[in-house]
Amino acid sequence: MNFVRTIVAAGLIAASTSAFAADITGAGATFPFPIYSKWADAYKKETGNGLNYQSIGSGAGIKQIQAKTVTFGATDAPLKHETLEKDGLVQWPMVMGAIVPVVNLEGVKPGELVLSGEVLGDIYLGKIKKWDDAAIAKLNPKLKLPADAITVVRRSDGSGTTFNFTDYLSKSNAEWKAKVGSGTAVEWPTGVGAKGNEGVAGNIGQTKNAIGYVEYAYAKQNKLTYAAMINKAGKTVQPTIAAFQAAASNADWAKAPGYYVILTDQPGDASWPITAATFILMHKDATDKAASQEAIKFFKWSFEKGAKMAEELDYIPMPESVVKLIEKTWSSEIKS
Repeated sequence: MNFVRTIVAAGLIAASTSAFAADITGAGATFPFPIYSKWADAYKKETGNGLNYQSIGSGAGIKQIQAKTVTFGATDAPLKHETLEKDGLVQWPMVMGAIVPVVNLEGVKPGELVLSGEVLGDIYLGKIKKWDDAAIAKLNPKLKLPADAITVVRRSDGSGTTFNFTDYLSKSNAEWKAKVGSGTAVEWPTGVGAKGNEGVAGNIGQTKNAIGYVEYAYAKQNKLTYAAMINKAGKTVQPTIAAFQAAASNADWAKAPGYYVILTDQPGDASWPITAATFILMHKDATDKAASQEAIKFFKWSFEKGAKMAEELDYIPMPESVVKLIEKTWSSEIKS
């Protein structure tokens, strides 16, 4: 059974049979679903406690935590400090990963196609319409590119993956910044919508001459053809854990209120340009304090024992120094 079908069939992560553990509910970002799923499975085996997480997109996850219908929300688009204060929420980064452009091009292997932010922006603006366009051909002199029309795939739901992807396009393509900008949902100039990283991955896998953007674990597990990228330093980089770590190494989490850090278009020769963190949102004064404390136990366990599992799925664990900061945030801001 392929990865997308597995996710759709599972729907919920490791739903526990015990009534108490099933009260620990979360909803939101599809970006971290593969690692949250892996952690939840291992945590249940070790502790007997399950986690019920709905992979429904960052926008819906934010709405659910604001409405207090879940114990925690998950988002790849961090909320600004003033929003957190207004809603009585605490936010922290859980893990870092990367977004990759993926294509379905006959005869092109993963990492062979090279794209820049400028060209990617022009494709999503609808300015570059065919694969053999001069701008793509210039970056790929050795590739035989078809004269076929490009099928553009993008997210249809409110999405933190879209937030980071469009933030990157805004930094690397002036026209994109002026006409579209960045956000969890934007007025797309072109393209076919698909729901979740799962939906985009499934669509790309089935559509010849398509291009889309997904979290790297989805590209890998669905055996999609990802592109290499030209980064801010002008170097061509492949999506690797080392390239993601190079981009993440510049982040100064300690100085950012509510850990509000955007990791796109970081400097450095080795940096992958669309690296991103994913965040957890919880109420400072939760209605169900027992469920809130159980959730914190799961997150603490994930930091302590989940780093290797994260790396196996090509996510970047949070540095130990940042985990210590987060644990202080828990003890000072979340009422037990």
